[in-house]
Amino acid sequence: MPSLPLVLEETLASARRVLKTEADALAFMSDNLPEDFAAALDRIYSTEGRLIVSGIGKSGHIGRKMAATFASTGTTSFFVHASEASHGDLGMVTQQDVVILISNSGETSELRDMVYHTQRFSIPMIAITSNPESTLARAADYLLLLPKWPEACPIGKAPTTSTTLTLALGDAMAVALMERRGFLADDFGVFHPGGKLGAQMRKVSDLMHTGAAVPALAHDAPMHDVLLTMTSKGFGIAALTREGRLFGVITDGDLRRNMDNLMQHAPASIANRAPVTVPADYLAAEALALLNDRKVSALLVVDPDDRLIGVLHMHDFLRAGVM
Repeated sequence: MPSLPLVLEETLASARRVLKTEADALAFMSDNLPEDFAAALDRIYSTEGRLIVSGIGKSGHIGRKMAATFASTGTTSFFVHASEASHGDLGMVTQQDVVILISNSGETSELRDMVYHTQRFSIPMIAITSNPESTLARAADYLLLLPKWPEACPIGKAPTTSTTLTLALGDAMAVALMERRGFLADDFGVFHPGGKLGAQMRKVSDLMHTGAAVPALAHDAPMHDVLLTMTSKGFGIAALTREGRLFGVITDGDLRRNMDNLMQHAPASIANRAPVTVPADYLAAEALALLNDRKVSALLVVDPDDRLIGVLHMHDFLRAGVM
């Protein structure tokens, strides 16, 4: 196998060095969480207001992502731009809130007014910085000190390792709070109604066909009615019920396997008495996984008393964007 050109080898080596530097920093922080980490989480958890995140430059970009992650996982949060705060946006920050200020150096001048505001109104302030002697660190009620680790860029100036550490620390805080609140998949779906993620968080009840659309008939109906139901409803199945409860299901495959004297068969005699069913509160993604695992094209939806209430076809998952 021919060797790589020297320039490409150097490029790959540089990329690996960056990843190794940042991975080592993350591993160190995992083993050495900031001393105030637990106390800061307690303060955020107990606040009656919102979690406000602020920063500028690369720290501002990270702060926006942190605020978005907090907000989507059960902690009411939003981002305030440090410069805009000095021109009226400080009014967004109330005495019921908790504030996170981000500055690697701890000497970002644009954060000065935010610091003064938190002190003036006794608003709890959490600082994320790598400089324990900085103005920001000294003003903080809770200090989340980042490890003193070299930036991954060759000149040691571009925010790389420091922003990765800050982002990961924010994720750790958000997930820890999420678990402490008992924030579940259902709650997550409320905040993510759009796109593929939103589709996967939808329930079976959101997608299923109900009422007259369900291919259901009595267990003692004649085979002629079974064929009409399967043809008219378009799901490729006929569900048999007895006294309102699901009795069995007949599929196209069942018909093919019993083609000899088909019309003389009693539908109940060829039905699958153990069809694949799901409850209405099942997540759509879980229902799709079951459909694929059992290699069927449709699922029957039943209530806790095994009463047939709906049907889902593979095409319904496709239309909803779950697949």
